[in-house]
Amino acid sequence: MSQEICPRCLGSGWEKIERDGRSGVARCDCIKGSRSERLLKSANIPQRYEHCELEEFATRNNPSLEIAKTIAEGFVDEFPMSPPFGLLYMGPQGIGKTHLVVGIVKKLIRQKSVPCYFCTFPELLKQIQDSYNPVSQSSEMSLLEPIVNTQVLVLDELGAQKPSEWGRDQVAYVLNRRYNENKVTIVTTNFLDYGPEAKKPVANDSLADRIGLRIRSRLYEMCKTLKMDGSDFRKDIKHANHHF
Repeated sequence: MSQEICPRCLGSGWEKIERDGRSGVARCDCIKGSRSERLLKSANIPQRYEHCELEEFATRNNPSLEIAKTIAEGFVDEFPMSPPFGLLYMGPQGIGKTHLVVGIVKKLIRQKSVPCYFCTFPELLKQIQDSYNPVSQSSEMSLLEPIVNTQVLVLDELGAQKPSEWGRDQVAYVLNRRYNENKVTIVTTNFLDYGPEAKKPVANDSLADRIGLRIRSRLYEMCKTLKMDGSDFRKDIKHANHHF
């Protein structure tokens, strides 16, 4: 069967345009669409979250969620910013942090063809561990290139696993390299900050407890911190959808 030819560019990938009384050519939307599809496939978005869209993020009349969504929409609209910065969403489990950042990634890819990569923090630690060469006692950082080099990295569940001191050094290396190369990192975490004036719950670690003060300090420079609060959406709503 013959492949359908785009009626706008006739298969050339370029369409004629008129702008300010002048004729020219521009990349056709059919090329942009195929690039977006390739970027989405390589973004490593987990299947469980493939349905997530920024427009469908439910704020549930919760001011903190409304602010989080508004900031996400503005982030996409203004990307790329100068100087570049990322986002750090903090809040309890099930509040929708991952839905929100996946929605950001999908809009960046579709609207602006921005290369993005999704990675959980435990996955990052596993890749760092796999890259370690016990003979040379060093890491083969080429194995981490998708994480290090992507224009926008989503690092989900930061602090879900407590890294060793060596692991923290490697994570710090990845973040420092991205920071120095003006790459954007979007982060989610279930752990909060507790300053000296705050009364920390006895059973709760702070984010700095989980990842170390050095990495937390770097994230202050790299990201705008946003706190989300509310009830567990998965517990309140999705549990009701399970039928026998």
